[in-house]
Amino acid sequence: MTKNSDFPDFDYMTPSDFEKYLPDFFANGDGHVSTDPRLQTFLKNNPDCAALVRDLEAIADQARKLFEPTEPSDAVWSNIQNKLKQENPR
Repeated sequence: MTKNSDFPDFDYMTPSDFEKYLPDFFANGDGHVSTDPRLQTFLKNNPDCAALVRDLEAIADQARKLFEPTEPSDAVWSNIQNKLKQENPR
């Protein structure tokens, strides 16, 4: 049933095949399985699988945001500066 050793035949893939290979789809892509052109017909014909993909993509997007560097706001820097001035008024 596979076109190659990595993935099933996308034209005949079952939801079970999809679930089996879903981690590979995420790992080998850009993290957005829903935009993979090979899967468009399958996802259109399998709304439960499409919903699973949307949920997993939303979770992955939120997880990525946890690792994005964030800069403290200007208010934080201002408070630090004021506290330092209070401790060392020179």
